[in-house]
Amino acid sequence: MSDLTWDEFKRVDIRVGKVVSAKEFPEARNPSYILEVDFGEEIGVKKSSAQITDYYTPEDLIGRQVMGVVNFPPKQIGPIMSEFLIIGAVQSDKKVILLQVEREAELGSRVA
Repeated sequence: MSDLTWDEFKRVDIRVGKVVSAKEFPEARNPSYILEVDFGEEIGVKKSSAQITDYYTPEDLIGRQVMGVVNFPPKQIGPIMSEFLIIGAVQSDKKVILLQVEREAELGSRVA
């Protein structure tokens, strides 16, 4: 991979949000959940599909703070329009571990 410039990195808008809804996504090709995440007053609630079923249940996710890229263009994934990309560490076995903030953060806080 080639190096990014600082200006390129600054364009990626990563924010802290809280999962307000998580449910099974049976129409997805790979096991996934449909998440609704509240990114605070400025951004609001956004929806996404996430392939994070190996380590998390929907019940585990409700109320959890997560990080997401909120400035990608919306993408149709089956019957839903994905509005952000949740961020996680992809392991060698392709299982994803969500990245989280160390302490409770204000919703919508920008990751820098």
